[in-house]
Amino acid sequence: MLEVKNLAVNYRGVRAVEDVSFRTLPGQIVGVIGPNGAGKSTMVKAILGLVPTASGVVKFRSRPLKQQLGSVAYVPQRSQIDWDYPITVWNVVMMARTVHTGWFREPSRQSQEIVKDTLVRVGMLELRSRQIGELSGGQQQRVFLARALAQQAELLFFDEPFVGVDKKTEAIMFDVFEELKSQGKTLLLITHDFGICLTKCDQLLLLNKQIIANGSLKEVMTADNIQRAYGDSVLFLNRKSD
Repeated sequence: MLEVKNLAVNYRGVRAVEDVSFRTLPGQIVGVIGPNGAGKSTMVKAILGLVPTASGVVKFRSRPLKQQLGSVAYVPQRSQIDWDYPITVWNVVMMARTVHTGWFREPSRQSQEIVKDTLVRVGMLELRSRQIGELSGGQQQRVFLARALAQQAELLFFDEPFVGVDKKTEAIMFDVFEELKSQGKTLLLITHDFGICLTKCDQLLLLNKQIIANGSLKEVMTADNIQRAYGDSVLFLNRKSD
């Protein structure tokens, strides 16, 4: 179980996330939604210890998450990744095995097999020698999905995983997410997609600096909750969905 209590984050003197509390269960896909600037990415980074917090406690399996980061995989937004960095697909995924093999040791045969298997799973083995910057957006996302799989994590975070990807990549990602769920792993997905992605989630967190609603799709996606979270921009959302 992931448990977040009273999480708050200040950003440049402004409260970016305030009094966020929620818990998840093993084998759940949790969607995090909300308007731009709602603090979704900041909340996830705070949970992972990537940004300082003003207050709050984050536990996983009843222990501080910061003591178990080896059990966590994080795929940031594609816009935050340096795609010009000269590294091959194979080496991007192999980086996930560093914790297991050590920084200055050759990857074990087991790690090599794991990397190979994950690349096969996402349909990227044939491009393993390609530079990451030469790939399409969907292919790049599949490589980082493979890296997350190679970590063999129990808790996985994905920030806008479906932005700029093709239908093939989207289908592969949904299949992999369902597999991870069936293995009892917990996934948090930040998304702006109000379509099929939300129907795949077992739990939704509607956020606008604080939790507006937390629960099932039916419980969260009410007209009142959407209005509270999105304000006037809810009119744009309604037109977009028509």
